Amino acid sequence: MIDAFKKGTPAELWQAAVLEAAQRTGRTLEETEESYLVFVLLRYQRDALLLSHAHGIDWLEALSRVGSARAEALRDVGDRCLLVAGLFPGLAERRRVSVDYFIEIGRGAYQGVAEVTRQAYASLYGQLAQSYRDLVAVLNGMRSLSRLPEGLRLH
Repeated sequence: MIDAFKKGTPAELWQAAVLEAAQRTGRTLEETEESYLVFVLLRYQRDALLLSHAHGIDWLEALSRVGSARAEALRDVGDRCLLVAGLFPGLAERRRVSVDYFIEIGRGAYQGVAEVTRQAYASLYGQLAQSYRDLVAVLNGMRSLSRLPEGLRLH
């Protein structure tokens, strides 16, 4: 299936990679989960600072904010932890923490978003918090794809 996603928009390419990884890992994602995962991959594909964050400190700083600033900061923490846990688990080892450290911070961040946002977003982030380990597993499955097309790189 890797040949099927060598051409297309970045969103189409990431979606194909997510679908193949989900299939390979035996995980079934809801459409909203799949779409959100593609959104996160698109959002961070050119972020050279992704791996330089101190996620625990970012989470604590996010908790000190109020209103929409809190929700946005928590979302960012949840997104970055998701990518690190799924795509860069070696970072946990280098920082002498477990992948579960990133999973728990990320799940907690998404749950925090669910608690401070409007109903529609609360439902989405509650669902993402519950399926966080499945999302991580799919991202981890992307690591085993033989080769992602050019342009689909997270820095």
